[in-house]
Amino acid sequence: MWKRILLILLLVFSFNLNNTGVASAAGFNSYVDTTDGYQFLYPNGWVQVKVANGPDVVFHDLIERTENISVIFSPVPEGKTLAQLGTPPEVGYKLGKNALAPSGSGRQAELVDAQEREVNGKIYYILEYAITLPNKQQRHNLASVATSRGKLFTLNASITERRWPKVKRMIEESVNSFAVY
Repeated sequence: MWKRILLILLLVFSFNLNNTGVASAAGFNSYVDTTDGYQFLYPNGWVQVKVANGPDVVFHDLIERTENISVIFSPVPEGKTLAQLGTPPEVGYKLGKNALAPSGSGRQAELVDAQEREVNGKIYYILEYAITLPNKQQRHNLASVATSRGKLFTLNASITERRWPKVKRMIEESVNSFAVY
């Protein structure tokens, strides 16, 4: 009897491991980029897509194709830390102005919330935005920003405002799972 229970537990646990050996939370898959030094969880039912001249990686929902999670990175001026780049609201404002709604894009980005969190000695800024596209569609973006090895890493999740209440917890879990090393 104990052997059966142990076997069942072993099988259940093994199904929750991905090919990197990292356990993922229920309802999520793990993405690990050891070359660039980051990882995060993304929802089951989302697939990776290639984007030419775009983010390092992009995943989108199979059904709601405009809902996506992406990671970009860029050099940090003079190797500055995240805190040296500014407070969460300052960095959030810059990200909104330069990346989410740059001049001439027709998009508007309103910084709704900006928080700082520390995980394993690493500082992350969690930034929340209300986005208005040129066609007046409303979107909700949640981003995690961190610095590591002379780079500024940004994981950004973009969801339609209509679906935000339904997927908020799942997206928050994904964004909060973002880790750089």
